[in-house]
Amino acid sequence: MPQIAQLAETYSSQVFWLLVFFGIVFVFVGRGMVPKVMDTVAQRDQQIASDLAAATAARAKADEEEEAWRVRENENRAAAQAIVAEAKADAAASNEKTLSAAQERLDAKLAQAEQDIAAARTSALAEVETVAAEAAQDIVQRLAGVSVTAATAKSAVKKAMIHG
Repeated sequence: MPQIAQLAETYSSQVFWLLVFFGIVFVFVGRGMVPKVMDTVAQRDQQIASDLAAATAARAKADEEEEAWRVRENENRAAAQAIVAEAKADAAASNEKTLSAAQERLDAKLAQAEQDIAAARTSALAEVETVAAEAAQDIVQRLAGVSVTAATAKSAVKKAMIHG
């Protein structure tokens, strides 16, 4: 084969051009492209780091705001509960006053009713004595034929009511 026979004659020139070509590629890629790629990677890493730092700061700020909101919410809830408790106490006091006034009116009506009943009882007892005395006079007149005075009949009815 003729190509293999030429290999010994062209060997040195092929090695020379191989080294030249690899030198050019090294300079072009190693000195031109790689630093640009490395700069881009470094910038990307730096951007990612700054974004992570900003996200961490934003999360910390959000956590602080949430905690402040929770504190405000708890304070507002406590204030609302205090207002409700105060309203309940005011309502209870108002109800107590109303019930007390109503109870006083009822007690006054009850006392008046008891007085009216006692007066009616006394009046009824007096009328009963009068009626009983008249009835006793009439019974004695009819049965015994004796006329009894009203005073005598009244005293006899009183004695009978006391003992009976």
